[in-house]
Amino acid sequence: MRIVVTGGFGFLGQQVTDALLARRTLCGAPVDRLLLADRRVPAAAPVADHPLVDVVQGDLSERLDDVFRQPVDVVIHLASAVSAECESDFDLGMSANLDTTRALLDAARAQSAAGGPTPRVVFSSSIAVYGSDPAAPLPPVVDEWTLPTPQSSYGMQKRVCEQLIAEYTRRGFVDGRVARLMTVAVRPGEPNAAASGFLSGIIREPLSGLAATCPVDPGLRVALASPRRTVEGILRITEAVRGSGPGALEGGLPVNLPGLTVTVAGMLRRVAGDAVADLVTVAPDPAVEAIVGSWPASFDGARATALGLRPDDSFESVVKAYIEDHPEAIATGTTGP
Repeated sequence: MRIVVTGGFGFLGQQVTDALLARRTLCGAPVDRLLLADRRVPAAAPVADHPLVDVVQGDLSERLDDVFRQPVDVVIHLASAVSAECESDFDLGMSANLDTTRALLDAARAQSAAGGPTPRVVFSSSIAVYGSDPAAPLPPVVDEWTLPTPQSSYGMQKRVCEQLIAEYTRRGFVDGRVARLMTVAVRPGEPNAAASGFLSGIIREPLSGLAATCPVDPGLRVALASPRRTVEGILRITEAVRGSGPGALEGGLPVNLPGLTVTVAGMLRRVAGDAVADLVTVAPDPAVEAIVGSWPASFDGARATALGLRPDDSFESVVKAYIEDHPEAIATGTTGP
């Protein structure tokens, strides 16, 4: 089986890659080759030298011939411009998220039309597809039957891609699956341009002894998932057999991955005590709050539950997992919740 991970050197791409290399199987078949496609490849990237790994560097829309030079069985499409940068640069978001995804789908379609395997394309969407429209306000609890009315360019681009994948699947061009991701926290490393990035920063930075800024009302409710649960969900949706009943992927609807509902204030006081949480300063940013505040915080997880997925046990468990996975990023003397 030849698997392509777009955005393969991004945070989630690395997590998915590590999981696949640890498992060495997907969909009941051995992983023969794993191609990581990304605009940037870090100079120090040991995985690039792994005997099963190939690397394609550059703009994905310009490198698709190289990606599909050999038959592709599965594409896990994680490459994306993120929320705040899509809001500040409309053309970037349209190109990186919408145009590139359509080009990828067309390359997969061409492979199938030429007699090759019909690729299984797994798309990482987002709860940003939801938003409260005056004519269709969000219900208190959201599920996959809730009408998506995105209130950001990023959310709109993800929603259009969902519909493209549904149409290409209906026509038999690809076997498309859509996983709607919650905000993933806690992410290690440098902050990115995602509007929700502060939800990692207000935990990550204090745990490393650094100050951080919270740009929203601490009473804001948000839905989170740990990296571990997110990767688990992506791979489970990739492997699910189409059909009905427990463990099967029924119909063409996206799957909202399980989320843990918390308040920002609740996150802060559960980090490692008041002294660490006091490193966070609240400084409202209306642009960030407008985006993140438009996303729902409570979900009916029946569709994910049917696939055997579950949310994190608690926010404390999310922080403990981060500390276990990234001990080098924790300041001396800091303890977990």
